[in-house]
Amino acid sequence: MKNNDYKDQKVEDWVINKCEQWRDHYQTNYSDQFDEYYRTWRGIWDKSDSMRESERSRLIAPATQQAVESSVAEIEEATFGRGAFFDIQDDLQDPNQDDVELLKKQLTEDMHFSKARSSIGECLINAAVFGTGIGELVLDEVLELTAASQSALDGQMTAIGVNKRERTIVRLDPIMPQNFLIDPLATNIEDALGVAIDKMVPHHQVQQGIDSGIYRDVEIGSAPSESEIEDASKIVYSYDDDMVRLTKYYGLVPTDLIKEAELDENDELQDLIEIDEEAGSYTEVIMVIANSTTILKIEKNPYMKQDRPVIAFAWDRVPFKFWGRGICEKAYNSQKALDAELRARIDALALTVHPMMAVDASRMPRGAKLDIRPGKTILTNGSPAEVLQPFKFGSIDQVTFAQAAQLQQMVQQSTGAIDSAGIPSQINGEGTAAGISMGLGAIIKRHKRTLVNFQENFLVPFIEKSSCRYMQFTPELYPVKDYKFIATSSLGVVAREYEVTQLVQLLQTMSPESPAYPLLIESIVGNMSLTNRDEIINTLKQAGQPNPEQQQEDQIRKEMELAMATASLEKIKAEAAEIASRIEQNNVETQLLPVEEETKRMVALAQAEPMEKSEFDKLVTYANLELKEKELDSKGDIVKMQMTE
Repeated sequence: MKNNDYKDQKVEDWVINKCEQWRDHYQTNYSDQFDEYYRTWRGIWDKSDSMRESERSRLIAPATQQAVESSVAEIEEATFGRGAFFDIQDDLQDPNQDDVELLKKQLTEDMHFSKARSSIGECLINAAVFGTGIGELVLDEVLELTAASQSALDGQMTAIGVNKRERTIVRLDPIMPQNFLIDPLATNIEDALGVAIDKMVPHHQVQQGIDSGIYRDVEIGSAPSESEIEDASKIVYSYDDDMVRLTKYYGLVPTDLIKEAELDENDELQDLIEIDEEAGSYTEVIMVIANSTTILKIEKNPYMKQDRPVIAFAWDRVPFKFWGRGICEKAYNSQKALDAELRARIDALALTVHPMMAVDASRMPRGAKLDIRPGKTILTNGSPAEVLQPFKFGSIDQVTFAQAAQLQQMVQQSTGAIDSAGIPSQINGEGTAAGISMGLGAIIKRHKRTLVNFQENFLVPFIEKSSCRYMQFTPELYPVKDYKFIATSSLGVVAREYEVTQLVQLLQTMSPESPAYPLLIESIVGNMSLTNRDEIINTLKQAGQPNPEQQQEDQIRKEMELAMATASLEKIKAEAAEIASRIEQNNVETQLLPVEEETKRMVALAQAEPMEKSEFDKLVTYANLELKEKELDSKGDIVKMQMTE
């Protein structure tokens, strides 16, 4: 339809026509698949699931169910396993952090009050089953009731009434894919022309919206019984005349159609659809239509960022498509083969245990019933062995059990899910520690990809949109200037156990004196699912920090030890110098000994042999001079040595 072809249309007709086109696309490409995924996850058999005409068993193997539940549990544990599932950090240029801390505490309280964790978990299940998890942010006014009490004279608390407080909450409503419509050309919600939530609701819900002023005060009839909307739960209501087809549209509509919208003059919502003169060809609106004909609400997008109150994420992204690829789609072929194998075995087992009977009708009494049951008496004309003959089909081949186990393993491999009861047998048949470690590493990487999709496309937008709603409509509780969100998450149970194993192996290679030893212990405790994990980590941190008093004592002790070592060193140096001096003196004395001996010998010769006195005096004088020269040389050496030291 061209832009100039809607001049004669009403705005509600234009929206409904778009929604019908989008529904046709969904029913053509996705409806049957999603219904089958839903039945497989629930274990509900349908006649379309029969693989052959002779198939009698209606068994559905729980392999896909286990894969969905284990995968969702991993993502939930990764998100909520550490308590707080989000964090808020302020702008680096803002030195004041008080507003952000207040925002975090208040938002945590409001998230708990609105049961956000439960709603997020339901969206995760939808993403695992259908491939895409969708949620609607609904701004609601609730009446909070709390017990009012005061202290009595005896000190006990006595209830005296109830406190009432109007409270604004942002509620996350999970949306089934069967009730969600989007532009087929869009890959995300914000880039689409619009999105719509089309479902059947009880009439009293619409009437409550009219009474509270949310919707226009108009007459609302029941939806026609031939409504093409498929209920997600496949429940057949016995009161179809009390149901209303409610279509919520979030997106762009032609501005000209809004200007020409015919509303009563006394309509309270008239001012909400006033369009500026400078408005473009399309205007972002929120529109609610009952039974495809009656406008209950129409207003310009009232939110501060002009964003749409719908968020979605794909379990696995499909390029250039909005709808993602979930666990059920990955396991579809293996699940079908496994179901066929098990049903064939059950049918064969029934024929083996309860075989067919061949009967000689001519030798049976007239009117005899030929059904077989325990304890039944059969009358025959002749020997029963000649009248009744069972067909023997043999026993069930044991190979079928191995085939079923392999098919179940294929489901695990295709989905990346982990069966904690049989991890070694699922990872390439490798039961060693190295094989399990390598296999788990590959599986965990697949979960990380889903976790990234969930965080970036669902969790963070949900926190941002919720905080903006609270700041806009309850500014007294959210006095925030600027902020920046960072969603926190961690690995799941199996992933953390895998990391603990690696950390323990690394810890065994280190000594307790290593600086990295306390850090490894803290990391091991941090990856454990312990109720008092935070207390243990804080204790370890405190133990690792030195005591100020002990640190001061250690410093004093080190200084004393240093002083004693310095004194000992000086003493050793003095003793060494003294020893060296003595050694040098002994060396000099040793050198003088020959001179003294030679002098004594000359004197002895002179006394033994007669000589003239003058000659004798010369010898003595010569000897004395030589001795003095030696003494002077030795003393000079000693002085030089002392000066050097």
